[in-house]
Amino acid sequence: MPVDLASVHPSKSAVLVIDVQNDFVSGSLAVRDAEQIIDTINALLTLPFAVKIGTQDYHPPNHISFALNHTGKNEFEIITIFPPAELVAKRKNEDTLPALKPLDQVLWPVHCVQNTTGAAFVDGLKHECLEVVRKGCDVGIECYSAFEDPWGLTNTGLADKLRSRGISDVFLVGIAGDYCVKFTALDAKKHGFRTFVIRDAVKSVSDDGTEWTEMTKAGVEIIDTAKELLASKIFSL
Repeated sequence: MPVDLASVHPSKSAVLVIDVQNDFVSGSLAVRDAEQIIDTINALLTLPFAVKIGTQDYHPPNHISFALNHTGKNEFEIITIFPPAELVAKRKNEDTLPALKPLDQVLWPVHCVQNTTGAAFVDGLKHECLEVVRKGCDVGIECYSAFEDPWGLTNTGLADKLRSRGISDVFLVGIAGDYCVKFTALDAKKHGFRTFVIRDAVKSVSDDGTEWTEMTKAGVEIIDTAKELLASKIFSL
């Protein structure tokens, strides 16, 4: 069933282009066929969204998610990580807050290191119109979501940025559907934004498709093709 866009207005809408970076397209952690969505994303960027944001993984070289930083561990192993004590200590009213649970962490190849070519947007993406939001910058925290880390100890300011601009609806595209796109979409919904993900402008690591079911169950709306927006009278220029 097509998504109902009748109540959407460009002046209250944002597009989030998630992690269309060299390392995720052709580099150390390339997602299969990721280059195929670039033209589709560029077409969507011609639409009159009030806010256009490009997110970047932006890791320090000693980031906790890199297998290279764990002696005796291999890429794609899973370890347990714990919330950094120095950040936990900064939480207000610590005695009344729930304890933060340890998390499973996939150990990745080194990717999207700060100030490297791998972290840059890919050639061909029309990124000049994008405001940049960076994530994963803290050495001890993985941050798939463009809003905040899983423990809520750090945040990028994205939610406040969108609210301050009067945004109510967000549209997501990019890489990877089962990681950063999914977790950003879930957080967007949690923060109260009506959230859409455009399926043919997303590439995932896995082919099992469980991310689409998970997002739908959370209330995220799935638009099957970018043509639905490109042809919409609401978004016509």
